[in-house]
Amino acid sequence: VTTTYKQWYQRRVRGKRCCKSRWSVCDTDQYGDSWKRMFFERNMEDLIENFVPESTELSEITETLELSKDFIMRLRIRQLLPQIKDVSSGVAQEDEISDQGSDTGTDDSLDHFDFGMIINKLPNLVELSITYGVRNCGMNFEWSLFEFTQKDCSLLARAVKSCTHLQILRLQRCLIEDEKARLIISHLLDHPGLRVLDLSHNRIGDKTGRAVGKLLSVNKILEEVNLCDNNIQAEGASAIAFSLKKNSTLKTLNLKLNRIGDEGGRNICQALMKTTTLLHIDLSSNGLGEHVAANLAEVLSHNQSLEHIIISCNKLGVAGGRVLQEGLENNRVLQTFDLRLTEISQQSEHSIMNVIKSNKEKDSNSVSA
Repeated sequence: VTTTYKQWYQRRVRGKRCCKSRWSVCDTDQYGDSWKRMFFERNMEDLIENFVPESTELSEITETLELSKDFIMRLRIRQLLPQIKDVSSGVAQEDEISDQGSDTGTDDSLDHFDFGMIINKLPNLVELSITYGVRNCGMNFEWSLFEFTQKDCSLLARAVKSCTHLQILRLQRCLIEDEKARLIISHLLDHPGLRVLDLSHNRIGDKTGRAVGKLLSVNKILEEVNLCDNNIQAEGASAIAFSLKKNSTLKTLNLKLNRIGDEGGRNICQALMKTTTLLHIDLSSNGLGEHVAANLAEVLSHNQSLEHIIISCNKLGVAGGRVLQEGLENNRVLQTFDLRLTEISQQSEHSIMNVIKSNKEKDSNSVSA
């Protein structure tokens, strides 16, 4: 036992030394308290983030992959570099390809790193987070540096579909539009392991809303969907609401910073009357008004599963605040109710916060008992 502990301690010290020599900030809490896992994950992330298609040798990544594949559980890619422009000719390498070849997909060149080359060789990968863009580009800024191309989309969709053990997929700040988002979602419809889908801070709209609705209707294990900061309006929200009525697994839905309006908000509230599994919903900054406040008050009276509601930055008004106050009187489960910047009266807000405080105290007492 002493020898085994000594070997474990020596490996831990070596892992810590390697991490400290590479990165100034090292927090093992994010890596299961494992220095070895931190080193292998961050090392692979650095290699991918600095990979330049058609320029960087892939052998460095493949050789490293053989050594680190069993320790990598999460990859958080903060940038992906595009092909380098041919300075001598003043023409980008990708522009040398004919439009016909690009459209038909016969071109073998890459726009960005192809995750299909590694994703199936990582048996323990459960989380993949990607941002297609270039960090710290400064005066060299061009919109093309932040382009998520059709080829990127097709390659990533196939890679994610083949990685059946993946549980969390985050594609944030990638300028993804409806066509590409729908392609990705179509490859996730029968995914056996996906539990979290994050498409926040993109350019998706109602067509993607309908696609997400279809995903919620067929996927039986999805627990969290984040569509924050997009362009989803009433039609997309209504499609999501329709599927939410029948879904029995989703726990968190984030529609913050969209444009669902009163019609979309009303349909979401109707869905909340029937769902029994959703715990957290964010509808802040969606152009909701007093009419939605009345619908939400009805939800508060009947729904016994919702624990967290964020509806800040909507014009609910004084009348809307009174209705919500009345609807919350018999609610015993709500733990968070964010009503900042909703134009309700201080009296209504004070009464609502007292109910929330009482619910928290009762919940705390029941847990301690």
